[in-house]
Amino acid sequence: MEHHYEHFWLDPKFWVAVSFVLFVLLVGKMAWSRITAMLDARGARIQAELSEAARLRAEAEALRKQADADRAAALAEAEDMIARARAEAGRVAEAAALEAEQSAKRRERMALDRIAAAEASALAEVRNAAAEVAAAAARDVLAQTMDAEKDAVLIDRAVADLPRALRAA
Repeated sequence: MEHHYEHFWLDPKFWVAVSFVLFVLLVGKMAWSRITAMLDARGARIQAELSEAARLRAEAEALRKQADADRAAALAEAEDMIARARAEAGRVAEAAALEAEQSAKRRERMALDRIAAAEASALAEVRNAAAEVAAAAARDVLAQTMDAEKDAVLIDRAVADLPRALRAA
């Protein structure tokens, strides 16, 4: 049994359709406001993350520049230390060479002094031996050629020359 209504606003189907449309509009408006709020919050969060990323990037760039400057300074300092070490090594080598040369000269001088002392000692021994031989020969010659009379004349002459010899000395 189908009912025909004179006017469409009297039909219950019309009012069900109107309530359905109103319900969909209200739910849609609430859903739309929640969805836009979520999207705005997500956009703000993304914007904050981008700002944080930009800040971190700038900080990392500053740290990288600082590290580059530190590395360059350390490299310059290392090169300076190497140059100083090379110069010091050169000075030490020169000092060692000079010391070795001086030590060699001292040893040579000491060896020459020892040789001269040995020569002087040998010459003194030869002179002493020659003097002993000459004295022995003179004793033998005097013992063979001298008698008491010549001996007395020599002693008298030596005693007479003694004051003159003492004045000269």
